[in-house]
Amino acid sequence: MNYKTQLTAAMTALAADPARLFIGYGLTHGRAAGTLSGVPTAQLLETPVAENLMTGLAIGAALRGRKPVVYFERADFVLNAMDAIVNHLDKLATLSRGQFTPGVILRITVGNMQKPLFTGATHTQDVTYALRALVSFPVLTLHHTDAIASTYALAAQATENGQACAVVEYKDLW
Repeated sequence: MNYKTQLTAAMTALAADPARLFIGYGLTHGRAAGTLSGVPTAQLLETPVAENLMTGLAIGAALRGRKPVVYFERADFVLNAMDAIVNHLDKLATLSRGQFTPGVILRITVGNMQKPLFTGATHTQDVTYALRALVSFPVLTLHHTDAIASTYALAAQATENGQACAVVEYKDLW
C-alpha cells in the first residue's frame, strides 16, 4: 500500500475505538483529503479555522474521557496553537500534579513542495524541530510508508497512558 492508503488505514484503525474523536476543519466534507473516509461521521468534530480552539477542545475532550486526534492540515498552522500545545497540553499533568493527563494525538501535515499545485512557502514549513524543543511529549515523523501503522499505534498507546503525542506526515509522500 502507498503512503496515503496507509494513513487512511491507520485513521480507520484509530476510529475503531468509539471514544476516539477527530477534531479539525475540512473533516466532514473533505475528510482530510480522503484519509478519514473510514471514520464514522459521529466521530468527526468540524471546527472553524481556529487551531488554538481545536487544541483546547481536544484537551477538554480528553479530560472527559474522549481520545482526540487534532488534524492540522498544514504544519505551519501549528504555530497558531502553540499556546494551547506548549502551555496547556504539555504542562497540564505537571501543573495539576498528575490529576489531569490529557492524552491527545496531534496529526500534523507538512504541505507539498514537489507535487503539482505547490501550496506556497507559508503552507510547507516543517515546524518539527521547534515543536520538539518546546514540548516534553513525543513528536514523531513519518518519512516511510511502512512506519505509519506502528507510529499511530504508538501514539494511540501514549493517549491510553494520558500522554500527548504529535505525528508529522509529509504530503509529498502521498
